Amino acid sequence: MTDAARAAELAARDSYGRLLALLSARTHDIALAEDALADAFAKALDHWPSKGVPDKPDAWLLTTARNTLTDWQRKQLRFPSESEIPDMPGDDRTEEGLPDKRLSLLLVCAHPAIAADLHVPLMLQTVLGMEARIIARLFLISPAALAKRLVRAKAKIRDAGIPFQIPEGAVLEERSSALFEALYALHAHDWLDPADTLGDEALYLADLSSRLMADNPEALGLAALIAFSHARAGARIMDGMLVPTGEQDVSLWRDDLIAYGNRQLTRAYGKSAVGRFQIEAAIEAVHVARKDTGQTDWQALNKLYFALQQQAPSAGGLVAQAVVTGRLHGPAAGLRALEIAEAQAGTGFQPLWAARADLNAGRGNREAASRCYEKAISLATDLPTINLLRARLAALA
Repeated sequence: MTDAARAAELAARDSYGRLLALLSARTHDIALAEDALADAFAKALDHWPSKGVPDKPDAWLLTTARNTLTDWQRKQLRFPSESEIPDMPGDDRTEEGLPDKRLSLLLVCAHPAIAADLHVPLMLQTVLGMEARIIARLFLISPAALAKRLVRAKAKIRDAGIPFQIPEGAVLEERSSALFEALYALHAHDWLDPADTLGDEALYLADLSSRLMADNPEALGLAALIAFSHARAGARIMDGMLVPTGEQDVSLWRDDLIAYGNRQLTRAYGKSAVGRFQIEAAIEAVHVARKDTGQTDWQALNKLYFALQQQAPSAGGLVAQAVVTGRLHGPAAGLRALEIAEAQAGTGFQPLWAARADLNAGRGNREAASRCYEKAISLATDLPTINLLRARLAALA
């Protein structure tokens, strides 16, 4: 890959959503802004190899895309005088660089004029840069059907003249749930790739949201949750293998993010309104406390997982609580809890088989553990997890 192509790729990964938000705020037409930005990237690949990569690639791309939009608008208006051309100067700049208007665009995607089941997919695809095929898999939608619905949603935003601004009061609260779900999905999708900038983006935008909604305990809880998890990113994968939280090298955990997470979680507790993200953040806080105490408080985790099931029941939560039960009361008790989890999660839930394998191994039942590891491997979809399960299966031999 040439230096120019690499610079364009980095700009696309790091700045695409931010640039699209700036352009969309001007045009109120997401699809048109996407086309202009795509044209700017194409020009970069043509221009940068011979002229050199500019000092500020994202600013170059923004200017080029804006010029393209101005040209298109001139043609539509039959070449009006300069005073009639829509104003598209670089006045969005600040001394710190290009501002971030993604929260405005994210909240536009959650407008009630858009179908509720499209709010999060539209955020993920348009602003956060997740590929439509991945979103379709996450939401169990046909990729072709999702693509058509996203195109119609963008057209509705343009035609309805939905204002590109951050709403206030009750309107902001109404749209915040979709925003939180999108940021959580972005974080959860890329948590196994510490080198991926999407994890950084999820943390950055969650922090922005917590500043915007400083009185919303779930905004604070989500920021804490992502920070705690991101603090462990450098210890999560070693030599291509997933390292379970309890086995991670705590010296690789980031103290600054742990401290930030604890501050946000403390602020959230002060609002006296407990929700899902706060509980998940509290679970993470118990795990990262091992860096200071040298041990994990399984009793606290048991209470927190119980509370999480009351707030936001899930198959993953049931399996996690069964693992905690195994830690507190022995592998046999954990296996009994997994039977209950399987009745709700079904037999195709990969974490259930991985947990069952570990509990059987802890009980000394190698044959059952081997069968469960093999089943878990067959259901796993990421290589670090597969490598961990294979290693544990080999250790039984």
